[in-house]
Amino acid sequence: MGRALHDAFASAREVFQEIDDALGEKLSKLIFEGPAEALTLTANAQPALMAVSLAAMRALEREFKVGVSNAAFVAGHSLGEYSALAAAGALTIADAARLLRLRGNAMQAAVPVGEGAMAALIGKVDVALAEEIAAKGAEAGVCVVANDNNVGNVVISGSKAGIDAALAYAKEKGARAIALNVSAPFHSPLMQPAAEAMAEALAKAEIAPLAVPLVANVTARPVQEPASIRRLLVEQVTGRVRWRESVEWMAGEGGVARFVEIGAGKQLSGMIKRNAPDTETLALNEPADLEAFAKTI
Repeated sequence: MGRALHDAFASAREVFQEIDDALGEKLSKLIFEGPAEALTLTANAQPALMAVSLAAMRALEREFKVGVSNAAFVAGHSLGEYSALAAAGALTIADAARLLRLRGNAMQAAVPVGEGAMAALIGKVDVALAEEIAAKGAEAGVCVVANDNNVGNVVISGSKAGIDAALAYAKEKGARAIALNVSAPFHSPLMQPAAEAMAEALAKAEIAPLAVPLVANVTARPVQEPASIRRLLVEQVTGRVRWRESVEWMAGEGGVARFVEIGAGKQLSGMIKRNAPDTETLALNEPADLEAFAKTI
């Protein structure tokens, strides 16, 4: 992923180089060439996804003169919040890369492999049913709603015992549930050691004023003050990603009619369309996508 951006734009190449320099390794080689099993390790995947998003963003700004100033808000899903903050000028790309590497390592280290689990509740499932299922799981172990992505896509997270109990109850309720192949129970109370590590790191990180507000995962509301962002990034490690609510707020009170996903893939665009079907969604992954989008501004 990201190879076409790297090859097409000097500005994108600069971003990949900045991240390689910040981490002291050739993450860009792993992004472009794999192997996939190394790239998908959370300590690599988090800065890698940010790298592709910011490479596209930098190219959009430098080559096509379209930037974050053209947006009303920025937002990101989980680790994507760091990409959004870097796009809005709150974090340098180097600092975002270092923070995400630390975040990935801390999340992986928080729970021994095999002791945590996550599952997706899909189909005719809303957050109320997901909370009921999670509460049943919590009778056997840790189990919470981790990602409220959209109606029909809610993720629960916790201990293996808690998730197993939740899966059994979901079956009783006629809800379709799929265990996820993940390395840790993200966005659950079991991530508290990772939250503490991030609190220490973020206390030392410089967070500059944002060019436009961030709609935060934890609150699903806009925030712009560096002190609040620092606190919310820590809370986000153990807290729920309120993506559905964030999109609904932006499309409603926020007045957003067009959502632009910048980086790798189109997953968020699909979630946005399900949460706000009357809005326009665009995913900018390739050089031609950037050029076509810039012509519409």
